[in-house]
Amino acid sequence: MLRSLYSGISGLRSHQTMLDVTGNNIANVNTTGFKASSVQFQDTLSQMTQGAGGPQAEAGGTNPAQVGLGVQVAGISTNFTQGSSQATGKATDMMISGDGFFVTTKGGEQLYTRAGAFELDSTGRLVSPDGAILQGWMAANGQIPVGGPVGPIDLSPDAISAAKPTTSAELSGNLPADANDGDALVRDVEIYTADGTKSTMSLTFTRVDDGITNGWAVTNSNGGAAVATLDLAANGTLSLSGAQNAVVTPAGNVAVDLSTLTGYAGMTTVGFESQDGRAAGALESFTMANDGTLMGSFSNGQQAVVGRIALANFTNPGGLEKAGSSSYRVTANSGQVELGTAGSAGLGTLAGGSLEMSNVDLSQEFTNLIVAQRGFQANARIITTSDEVLQELTNLKR
Repeated sequence: MLRSLYSGISGLRSHQTMLDVTGNNIANVNTTGFKASSVQFQDTLSQMTQGAGGPQAEAGGTNPAQVGLGVQVAGISTNFTQGSSQATGKATDMMISGDGFFVTTKGGEQLYTRAGAFELDSTGRLVSPDGAILQGWMAANGQIPVGGPVGPIDLSPDAISAAKPTTSAELSGNLPADANDGDALVRDVEIYTADGTKSTMSLTFTRVDDGITNGWAVTNSNGGAAVATLDLAANGTLSLSGAQNAVVTPAGNVAVDLSTLTGYAGMTTVGFESQDGRAAGALESFTMANDGTLMGSFSNGQQAVVGRIALANFTNPGGLEKAGSSSYRVTANSGQVELGTAGSAGLGTLAGGSLEMSNVDLSQEFTNLIVAQRGFQANARIITTSDEVLQELTNLKR
């Protein structure tokens, strides 16, 4: 049987594989985070018809004569070049700019993906469209344990910003120097206990001008206890009388700073500027920094770090195995996974509100489609030509 028949068959098989790979690339032209593949061919065994001969004194050397036995697919490689950015404006959409993979788990298996189209499930975890759970590090007491075991990124509304007791408050503004003796101003501020219970603290400023004292007496309206006396100077400045400090404690453990108050005539602007306590708060929204840090905004007005997204890298990303759903799994030739944070050595940065598009180049793929089609046709012609030669051979006996 003619060897060319089998060479043609191997060519058909190899170019069919090329058509399959090219067709898959074109089909995924709009798949988020998809990486195109390409086929490499290599020849198969060659049959020796004449060995090489070394040069002699009276004759030159001869080269080996070999007949090839066809072609085979040497490998199918994945092209991990960066895809274009597509802005979505959605907080849970993420894009890696540079090297690296998102880490996910599904069914107990750790997988890796470039597709950053995540959603919040009913428990508040970030998941991919097929239900794989995004992995990273959740904050504990405001600290992120980077380098430790990764776990689900949980942005549940049940996340709590702890209550903080009020320990200090600050007053600012002006007390009117032209107020009459005995005039009183009451100023209130909401304060909190350690368990977040809210109450009102009131300070009363009473004008004193009795020929001995010229200024303001500060009392705690809740209990009536005098806490400070502010002396009014001729230039409109106020100072605490005696050896008192600028910070007084009118109720419990709350220290009130009076040092910025002034005493000019014609203005009544005194009021509480701030207090450092707060009630407990629930997570309302979050934003992501370029290094993958998730900053949460809570209902009590606080902003705090809630977690950080983990990225993975490999010595040989081309050695990863496609696991479906735009995910990859580790193989013996990919190398061990190296976890880190966005922006660290070997890893790209993260962009929120964007997705990485497919890196399929349609012009190249359609060219490959033509090349594969012509290669398939040429190998089919080898088979028909070989068949005609065999037909001529059988016709020798009529």
